[in-house]
Amino acid sequence: MPEGDTVWRATKRLDQALAGLELTRTDFRVPTLATTDLSGRTVLEVVARGKHLLMRLSGGLTIHTHFRMEGSWHLYRPGERWKGGPDHQVRAVLETEKWVAVGYRLPVLEVVATDAENEAVGHLGPDLLSPEFDRATAIANLAAEPSRTISEALLDQRNLAGIGNFYRVEVCFLLGLHPWRPVSSVDLGAAVDLSRRLMKANLRNGTQVSTGVDRPGQRSWVFERAGKPCRRCGTTILTAPIGEPPRDRVSFWCPNCQPAL
Repeated sequence: MPEGDTVWRATKRLDQALAGLELTRTDFRVPTLATTDLSGRTVLEVVARGKHLLMRLSGGLTIHTHFRMEGSWHLYRPGERWKGGPDHQVRAVLETEKWVAVGYRLPVLEVVATDAENEAVGHLGPDLLSPEFDRATAIANLAAEPSRTISEALLDQRNLAGIGNFYRVEVCFLLGLHPWRPVSSVDLGAAVDLSRRLMKANLRNGTQVSTGVDRPGQRSWVFERAGKPCRRCGTTILTAPIGEPPRDRVSFWCPNCQPAL
C-alpha cells in the first residue's frame, strides 16, 4: 500500500498541474458517480491527509480518493496516449485545457462537500508530513493502548497518519524494537520522530530508503529481506504476520538486533 510520502508526491504533482485550472470534462466510472458532472468547476488545490488525497474544487466540493494497494493518478497532455493500464481499470477522468488526470484502480472515489471532509478523514491522527504535525497528540494516541504491540500501534492511522509497513518495519529495526514489543516499553517520542524524519527525507525521491543508499537491493535494513543476513550483524532476517485479519501485515526483523523482551 502506498504510504504517506508516496501520496504526498502524487498530491504535489497533481496540485502543480491542475490548481487554478477549470475542469472542461469529467468522467467518473463508478456506479455511485456515474451521472456526476463537475465540468466548469475550478481546481483550487490538491492536498494529502495521511494516505488520503483531497482535490478541492470551486463550489465547495472535494474529490476524495485513497490508493490502497493498487490505485494511482496519472497526468497526461491532451491527446497523449494513456499508459496506466487497460481502459476497464480507469475510474475517473478529469480534463482541463492543459492536462488530463486519469485515476486508475481507485478503490475509494467519492465526491463530498469540502466543509464535510472530516466525515472522510476526521478519524485520522496527526499527519506525519504536515507542517502542523501535532507530536504530543500522536504520542498520546500511541500510549492510549499500552499493551498493544508497537507494530500495530504505528500502523493504526487513527494514532498517526501516513506511516505504512515499510517505515514501521524499518523504524522498529533502527530503534532495536522487536515487532511484538508492547507500547508501554517503547520510547514513543523516538519512534514518532524517526518515522517523521525518514518519511520527510524521502519526499524528493521516487523510492523509499532507510539505509541512506538509494540503489536496488540496498534501500532497506530488513524490509522484504526475509532469509537474508542482517546488514548489521549477519543474523538471518525473520518474517511473520502481525495483527488481526484483515489488518494484519507481514513483519520483518533481526532476532539479534531486535531481541524479544
